[in-house]
Amino acid sequence: MRRVVITGLGIVSPLGTGLKKAWEGALEGSSGIRHITRFDATDFPVRIAGEVPDFDPSGIIEKKDLKKMDFFIQYAMAASLEAFESSGLKITEDNAERVGVYIGAGIGGLPAIEHWHDVLKEKGPERITPFFIPMVIISLASGQVSIRLGAKGPNNCSVTACATGTHSIGDAFRIIQRDEADVMLAGGTESTITPLCIAGFNSMKALSTRNDDPQGASRPFDKDRDGFVCGEGAGIVVLEELECARKRGAEVYAEVAGYAMNADAYHMTAPSVDGTGAATCMELALKDAGVKPDEVDHINAHGTSTYYNDLYETMAIKTVFGDHAKKISVNSTKSMTGHLLGAAGGIEAIFSALAVKEGKIPPTINYTTPDPECDLDYVPNEAREKNITTALSNSFGFGGTNAVLVLKSFNS
Repeated sequence: MRRVVITGLGIVSPLGTGLKKAWEGALEGSSGIRHITRFDATDFPVRIAGEVPDFDPSGIIEKKDLKKMDFFIQYAMAASLEAFESSGLKITEDNAERVGVYIGAGIGGLPAIEHWHDVLKEKGPERITPFFIPMVIISLASGQVSIRLGAKGPNNCSVTACATGTHSIGDAFRIIQRDEADVMLAGGTESTITPLCIAGFNSMKALSTRNDDPQGASRPFDKDRDGFVCGEGAGIVVLEELECARKRGAEVYAEVAGYAMNADAYHMTAPSVDGTGAATCMELALKDAGVKPDEVDHINAHGTSTYYNDLYETMAIKTVFGDHAKKISVNSTKSMTGHLLGAAGGIEAIFSALAVKEGKIPPTINYTTPDPECDLDYVPNEAREKNITTALSNSFGFGGTNAVLVLKSFNS
């Protein structure tokens, strides 16, 4: 199998736009959760979310093109361009067909769907923009990025709820392993902080209702957790075949050593009891990477701040790692970003790669009341320095779909 490394990173997040701002915010333990400004949420039971605070597409997307892209596509474009620029790659006629794009979203163009549905009801069908369909189709995130960069290789997207970003990176990793491409831009994007989305998740009793304490609302593994917080943004990595990266002297953040996906086959929204599906997925990823459980130093957990997810993920980690589980640092960056749905896995893979590269672990903030049933090392409230050789990035989605990446430090 060909070896695959990460040579570029790009982020749009509630902690800020751009890798430097987001990573510094994560290490500082900052919270990106605030009161909703996208719409009037006064009468909503949930009035908080992780909105991107500083996104300005005017510098990267021409005005005439903005009307063709809903927010999730704009976020994907911004994160992809940052990742591509940071990688130092150049696309030419000689390599264009060996460079691909694999960007997914869990829900996609919901803001545009809600807006143009209102237009249809109020003003009639003739007033619908001809760009409506391309604005909302999830595959157009990959499509628009490939058009912008001239990447003519494999082009695809995952739509697997909260596991989308991780599946996208893992599937792109496989494409390079199979020698179907040398470079893939991969990850996830999402922007669904809308009345319908917030109302829908609230009706499921999935969201935190700490409206009086937005920055304390997302509290993974804490005993007083009461649900997740919707976030938005994009996380894109550049995956590259090792020898290609070596030939051009590229900086390597981490090596993607393994990947696995499976299904709980249990429930539409709840994880399988005791985390059996998640445990199996971690075991499969370790096997794929040729890594023993006691070689793992760190896990970026799915860690949503819901009761069952955090409990069952903790159980799954104990199942896989046994006594070694207590020695593994387990953080949830969702404590700071909220849950970015289809974009979560992309951003968390980036945070994992940076933790491996720099030996710095962002904290799980708002961890104030330990839960006796969640008793691992969750890196509470303050960042930590640690030499990390091997890390996992976990993502588990509605429908019982699971995905795990294994990242390793790269020294040669």
